[in-house]
Amino acid sequence: MGEVVGSHDLLLVTLDTLRHDVAVELAAAGRIPHLARHLPGGSWEERHAPGSFTYASHQAMFAGFLPTPASPGPHPRLFAARFAGSETTADGTFVFDTADLVSGLAAEGYRTVCIGGVGFFNRQGALGSVLPGMFHESHWEPGFGVASPTSFEEQVTRAEEVVAALPREQRLFLFVNVSALHQPNWFHLPGATREAGDSRATHAAALEYVDRHIGRLFAAASSRRRCFAIVCSDHGTAYGDDGYTGHRLGHPAVWTVPYAHFFLEPPAPLQSVPLEPGAAR
Repeated sequence: MGEVVGSHDLLLVTLDTLRHDVAVELAAAGRIPHLARHLPGGSWEERHAPGSFTYASHQAMFAGFLPTPASPGPHPRLFAARFAGSETTADGTFVFDTADLVSGLAAEGYRTVCIGGVGFFNRQGALGSVLPGMFHESHWEPGFGVASPTSFEEQVTRAEEVVAALPREQRLFLFVNVSALHQPNWFHLPGATREAGDSRATHAAALEYVDRHIGRLFAAASSRRRCFAIVCSDHGTAYGDDGYTGHRLGHPAVWTVPYAHFFLEPPAPLQSVPLEPGAAR
């Protein structure tokens, strides 16, 4: 990451509340083709969330503690604050001297942009201002929130506008918190009703909805230069598993999350084709 930071644009996408088992099933069944084509080997990596709900998990991730591989460690981290005794800071780790990754990247010359989704990013109160307040600029409106059936496509449109407005030489760290998976999500499944409520099936339908639009986000993020992307869940959620519903609790459905990182390549430059002698110009 020491070589990536400074030369690449960076994209962090948190698919808020996405369960690992649902993500894996849909990838295997070919139901999320736009995401699956970027997953290493076509599969999600199983990891453990650093928190059981959005605020806690994002505070940890913004400090460099991304979801941890679900196997015995220690596991070297991509990003880490400089502090003595760290067992997961390795030669390839990007080490920053600030209190969080966002300001650490800003110190390296990145423009940091947050496109919020769930309420912890809505800036409608003190608590909802903490996480987006870390960024140079943040964007949220009701159309990006959990109650909007078109939340992700509206977020992507804003991301496209943000990228288009940047000077080409300006490096970008773009963070998108995707709210579509979060409850309520019943409206993403044809035939589902508000009265029946959310279920594992409507959660899966919400991921299919996100997949239909995420190609636009990837295209925007890599439109100016090569981009390093991280796509993961911040935590899962329970739909009656062992009697549990929701999150902010300790259950495998909550702490087990899908994770992937990969490079997004910029569009190939247009090649000029020489004309035949005597051809019209």
